[in-house]
Amino acid sequence: MVAGELVQEEYLRVDSNPGAPDDITVARKTSLALEGEEEAATGTYVAAKTTLEPGVETDQDWALLELDREKDEREREAMLPNGGQEEGDDERKLETRLYARRFAVLVVFSLYSLVNAFQWIQYSIITNVFMHYYGVTSDKVDWLSIVYMVAYVPLIFPATWLLDRRGLRLTALLGAGLNCAGAWLKCASVSPERFGVTMTAQVICSVAQVFILGLPSRLASVWFGPREVSTACAAAVLGNQLGTAIGFLLPPVLVPNTPDDVALTGHNISVMFYGTAAVSTALFLLTVLVIKDRPSLPPSHCQAVLPDSPPEDYSYKQSIINLFKNKAFVLLLISYGIMTGSFYSVSTLLNQMIMACYENQELNAGRIGLTLVVAGMVGSILCGLWLDHTKTYKMTTLIVYGLSFLGMIVFTFTLDLNNILLVFFTAGALGFFMTGYLPLGFEFGVEITYPESEGTSSGLLNAFAQIFGIIFTLIQGKLTTNYGPLSGNIFLCVWIFLGILLTALIKSELKRHNMNMEADGKHLQVPTGDCPSEKTTNGGTLQPSISFSRETSL
Repeated sequence: MVAGELVQEEYLRVDSNPGAPDDITVARKTSLALEGEEEAATGTYVAAKTTLEPGVETDQDWALLELDREKDEREREAMLPNGGQEEGDDERKLETRLYARRFAVLVVFSLYSLVNAFQWIQYSIITNVFMHYYGVTSDKVDWLSIVYMVAYVPLIFPATWLLDRRGLRLTALLGAGLNCAGAWLKCASVSPERFGVTMTAQVICSVAQVFILGLPSRLASVWFGPREVSTACAAAVLGNQLGTAIGFLLPPVLVPNTPDDVALTGHNISVMFYGTAAVSTALFLLTVLVIKDRPSLPPSHCQAVLPDSPPEDYSYKQSIINLFKNKAFVLLLISYGIMTGSFYSVSTLLNQMIMACYENQELNAGRIGLTLVVAGMVGSILCGLWLDHTKTYKMTTLIVYGLSFLGMIVFTFTLDLNNILLVFFTAGALGFFMTGYLPLGFEFGVEITYPESEGTSSGLLNAFAQIFGIIFTLIQGKLTTNYGPLSGNIFLCVWIFLGILLTALIKSELKRHNMNMEADGKHLQVPTGDCPSEKTTNGGTLQPSISFSRETSL
């Protein structure tokens, strides 16, 4: 009404001045009309604000409500991320997808991990054969296995830094390539005076292992969805376990003990080495063709909210510091190191333990090792499936740890009962739980350290496993040589019991699982701490959620 009166007054005033041009008259009419509308709206808002009473519906009510609605809309747009970007853009950025290629990536990785593990154990399981062929003592043959552990500890830090900075593909190529190079160098070491050459080749293979052992968690997280990530990690670890199993089985078959014919022993060793080199070459070519850093779209929401590459302010050193400040992860480091180090020690010294109790049983020693690892492979897959279904990481880890302790006790006190069939059974029970624990530790570590890099957490877990493996192998080997297998195995039992106590103290907060659950509920906030407050992570700020997913008993 006010605007109409102003326009009418303007018409009257302009009509009283007939000398004004028509175009100026029109412009002034329009300008004044718009100004009048703004003044009318403002006047209505002020009047309504001062005179409107509750429960009274007038034209002023509607004007006030309309202005408030427009004001709230502008405020909401200003508060939106990316300058008020449309909701559809956020949904597009957080789009997830699973690619069939993930299975090819998993298979290729598992296979070249298999060959690397085979090369680790192929000497130890026929220790007596290589002692006679190269003319060395048993402790030097043991070092062909221990070197894998020694090389891992100092090299894991540059390897995980490379994984974070350059991605999955380059790390995988280095692992497969070095594994192939070491296999071919072993072919040149088939001569009784070339023990140094075979040690050099084994060192190269041990360096390749550094670029292999830390990849299962990263590969599973980057390529597989939240309902299959634990199973994928278990399958990736499975390749390494299967390689150990084949390493127990094939060398005693391919290189039987022929102490009276050194030439025949050399020929048999040559067949084993050339076959390994040919397979390693084929797998390296497949790695070049198949493995990529990541799929075009992320497989899960917890991957979608993370950057594709480290930001400029990313610090690998700070990431390491963050992990060591995580008390739950430090406890897991020690307990995982104890269990995995015990497995490494038992695997390395199995031939010596069996030969001390059962003479001329090299072939059965390999078969017992095969039984131990194959049973562990079954345990790994079952544990992975169980975790994907229940997400009870701490409870499952603690139960498997306790059963591994019981298995070690039974194996220790039944080894020398002169019943080798019983040893097969007890070794299988021990392997089912002890080897099945390996992927549990990886996945548990990723859950309690998210959003830190999976490669960094897995690398540290493996580093501690190698450290404990070196210590346990050296001490148990000395005890076995001087006092017999019983004392060495009791030494491991004491440490595994300590690991159970440490596992029970771990505070379980499933941060990655919590992220995926909130994403499903359209609450895309990342839990990054132990309390519900905003925290700055290495390379960016993430909003934690108010509630955290904790494990509950079944």
